Amino acid sequence: MDPKLLDILVCPLCKGELQHHQAEQELICKPCKLAFPIQNGIPVMLEDEARSLTEEAG
Repeated sequence: MDPKLLDILVCPLCKGELQHHQAEQELICKPCKLAFPIQNGIPVMLEDEARSLTEEAG
């Protein structure tokens, strides 16, 4: 994933900072507790496609 793209991407819901989890190929928004998938190097920034992190501690 392009580091320049990571610098400008924000959560589409709260406009907060995203954390890149390379191993899981996801962008994490901690305030919204969502993980947005990265498919073929392209972040999928749709709420309907995001995975909920409510079951995870942290």
